[in-house]
Amino acid sequence: MKIFEFEKHFPDEESCRNKFRDLRLKQGVVCPKCGCTHHYWKSDKGMFQCKECGHRQSLRYGTVMQGSKLPFRYWFIAMHLLTATKHTFSAAELQRQLGHNRYQPIWEMVHKIRSVMGQRDSEYMLTYSVELDEGFFTVGTPRKEEKMVQGSKERKATVLVMAESIEVEKPKPNMKKKKVGHLKMIVIPDTKKSTITEKAVDIIHKDALVSMDASHSHSDIEKLYKSDCRKSITQEDIDNFLPWVHTTLSNAKSLLLDTYHGIKREYLQEYLNEFCYKFNRRYFGEDIFDRLLMVSAGYRTEFQHRTYRKEA
Repeated sequence: MKIFEFEKHFPDEESCRNKFRDLRLKQGVVCPKCGCTHHYWKSDKGMFQCKECGHRQSLRYGTVMQGSKLPFRYWFIAMHLLTATKHTFSAAELQRQLGHNRYQPIWEMVHKIRSVMGQRDSEYMLTYSVELDEGFFTVGTPRKEEKMVQGSKERKATVLVMAESIEVEKPKPNMKKKKVGHLKMIVIPDTKKSTITEKAVDIIHKDALVSMDASHSHSDIEKLYKSDCRKSITQEDIDNFLPWVHTTLSNAKSLLLDTYHGIKREYLQEYLNEFCYKFNRRYFGEDIFDRLLMVSAGYRTEFQHRTYRKEA
């Protein structure tokens, strides 16, 4: 949605509240007390009331906004900015744009939105042909007394990357020989084969063909799936064999490096959720904002209030 259209549709707090209420009614409001799905809106209380037991619930209950006191329009503006560009917005920049005094509530809001992005994408399994490999992201901003000397080992977070990848029959010159479908990026604690296999079986359909290198970490996956393994992969092989895993890895690293000074390991998954959510909806155009609104009304965030540091 373009900025002028956003201002036209959501000029004030009331318009945002009304839109969110309509979305909740469309998706179906469920009573947490008796399970009834029939409710009516009590405009004098600003709450839904169950027709069966009379239990009331707030407009924010069971959504990404539950527990938040920020205006609805803050949430709408944040979702608009996050979806209006292929890039991203830092919480500090969003705080500046909103003119809000405190950083923490804005930081939590943005991470909650990223969390429900990940929850929505977790419902999709990867099918057909899937590329699989691990990537490593530099995490944390060293303190002054911990500055790294040249050549020292950087702190890295391991990310399992899986991308649907289908051969193109007649690729155009200078184009990849495979086209990409859905993408998944999952932060993992290590590269043990048990860790990678556990994540892979939850995400990749049992009938998929998995393309990967013949690393020891992949040995169990090779037994569970039809697989296409390479013992050694040159740069030329990567471009042909695992083109989208490495392209998306490179793009994600560049995006995060350009926007943030440093990301803590514990929050990296939220940033990857946003990257994958927008990548998987790259052809939605302006509809991506409306889709995210629906997700925000239908999912309660799993993100918890935690200790934070600016631009974490």
